[in-house]
Amino acid sequence: MSARVRMEEIAQHIGVSVATVSLVLRDKPGITDETRQRVIEAARKLGYRKLPQTDLVLPKRLQMVGMLNKTRGEDEPHTNQFYGPIIAGIDAACRQRQINLLYATVPVDEDNHPLEVPRMLMNDELDGILLVGTFVNSTITRLMENRTVNAILIDAYAPGHNYDAVLTDNFHGAYEAVSYLVKCGHRHIGLVGSLPEAYPSILERRRGYLQALRDFGINQPYFADGHILSKEAVEATLDLLQQQPQITALFCCNDWIATRVIQAVPSIGRHVPKDLSIIGFDNIEIASHTIPGLTTMNIDKISMGRRAVDLLASRSEFPDSASVSVILRPTLVERESVRKINND
Repeated sequence: MSARVRMEEIAQHIGVSVATVSLVLRDKPGITDETRQRVIEAARKLGYRKLPQTDLVLPKRLQMVGMLNKTRGEDEPHTNQFYGPIIAGIDAACRQRQINLLYATVPVDEDNHPLEVPRMLMNDELDGILLVGTFVNSTITRLMENRTVNAILIDAYAPGHNYDAVLTDNFHGAYEAVSYLVKCGHRHIGLVGSLPEAYPSILERRRGYLQALRDFGINQPYFADGHILSKEAVEATLDLLQQQPQITALFCCNDWIATRVIQAVPSIGRHVPKDLSIIGFDNIEIASHTIPGLTTMNIDKISMGRRAVDLLASRSEFPDSASVSVILRPTLVERESVRKINND
């Protein structure tokens, strides 16, 4: 009769602690799916007799995950300078975890509301969904709830629902951007590329702009309203600068509109940064190639993608835990588009 296998032997066989082996064999929480699987497989191989009764119902390992990214017009998410790095982060994290990643797009309107129901949501083989850059409408929510599939939002929003999410601290990022302009001596600062009913991330940037003005005792906001990817926002900016020539700085709600404004303002006799300072948001690749280089708020976009996969893996292992939001704080990147001025 062979000698009884001890937990110490299992631990030594796969290089984990005895405490880890004990937790797994007593079917306790707090151990990753991968480690739990390794311990049980080693226990079987070595002939350990008292395997947990639930060892055939292990926490579900993520094998196939769907990523659903918004698209608008001819914009391709993989080449989009904001979403491309997020997708790269997701892909890298999935490869590290040996997760198969399926990819699909959903067309959205200018307010990021889905225009159709993605067929990916009908795929019964998916272990989770990553929703990138869109509103989760009632139809999408109902489909996911009926399948009880876990979903993580990335720069995406579902009002009234408690999904796990990875988001940017847009309010404080905008607040810091405007504060930087004020500390550079600017008192007449305009906001470009928002609307009172904008997408939540842009609306938070609008709120951050207004709060910063209030906290510095500046009572006059200036708005060049419009969707951030539209010509109307550029046209509104030119009109604003002509009507309010005292404006010396602009906070643009993203880098795309900031670069368009830099190109457009010479047509009305303004030049950056000589007589107009501009700060953007997102730090997309083009921000470092503008002339002058664009001062902006950096978002760690690759980390957004990685964190989303981490959240999905955690949700798969602990489905009843409280919902979690990971908020990434933007950081200032100083280049040449902001000039310090004196108010004497």
